[in-house]
Amino acid sequence: MSRLATRLRFAGTFLFLTLGALAMLLVAIPTFFVARRFYSEVMARWLGEMALRIWGVHYRVHGEPQPADIQTIYVSNHSSTLDVFVLIALGLPRTRFFLSGFLRKMPPIGIVGALIRIFWTVPQEYPEKRVEIFKRADRILRETGDSVYLSPEGMRVTTGEIGHFNKGSFHLATSLRAQIAPIYFSIPREINPGMGYDAKPGLIDVHFLPPIDTSHWVLTDLERNRDAVRELFVRVHDSMRATGCLPQSLIDSGAQPPAEVLV
Repeated sequence: MSRLATRLRFAGTFLFLTLGALAMLLVAIPTFFVARRFYSEVMARWLGEMALRIWGVHYRVHGEPQPADIQTIYVSNHSSTLDVFVLIALGLPRTRFFLSGFLRKMPPIGIVGALIRIFWTVPQEYPEKRVEIFKRADRILRETGDSVYLSPEGMRVTTGEIGHFNKGSFHLATSLRAQIAPIYFSIPREINPGMGYDAKPGLIDVHFLPPIDTSHWVLTDLERNRDAVRELFVRVHDSMRATGCLPQSLIDSGAQPPAEVLV
């Protein structure tokens, strides 16, 4: 794709997201800003799908998210700018998101984020502020029963490996007694823009892995539980690179469904 074509697609995407965010705002005003699931699971989902199509990116879903009435902490690997659009396009039921506060500075993302009630984070260099953000999220999620997505890597990891996992996801899961549902994104290197936005047309595979019970987790085991979940992602990542399939143990458990949905 030429540099001019990339710039045109980027400009088109920004314009589309801006118009979409304004449309969401127009819907939110007469609904008194309380229909969060409609904004997130219908309108924002459509925005995510259409933004991906502008770049010629499709995604194929293996498995499915958890039911809306089961509070869930969704976690995933995070290697690309595309992840955010795929996550929104998935329309995870009754799910809120943690996103970098830096993205809030982009008007369309800021508007959409406000409507779907994103938890905006700050960099690791501000540990006290991060603690307060997670305490507030814990309180709100406990009151509402909503699920939430956050990346334990905390940032896009473009080395081709699974990065270091932070403890926030697992602290939330332990405190809320909410199950963890791992999601693995398989993005071919040839289409992955990494930290940038120059995505190439292609196909992303999204794998919903078996949920992890946290009902017996305690905070004293926080690092051990975090490392165990990271090891699961490492095993899946290594197996996908070597064979193009999930590890045999997950296939045997029924984690690899026979049907796939191409969007």
